[in-house]
Amino acid sequence: MANLCEVCGKSTTTGMNVSHSHIRSKRIWKPNIQRVRAIVDGETKRVNVCTRCLRSDKITRA
Repeated sequence: MANLCEVCGKSTTTGMNVSHSHIRSKRIWKPNIQRVRAIVDGETKRVNVCTRCLRSDKITRA
């Protein structure tokens, strides 16, 4: 599944793990993407949506 919200465009972000001794290693954060049935342009489609968009009712579920 693509790690991309089709409503807001949220995707994976990168950064660093920083230990107590300040040794840095790369890491990623993935958004919580759910594949749901939603009404888009009057018809039911399956879309990849982040849980923030689901919770704030940016889409109407079918």
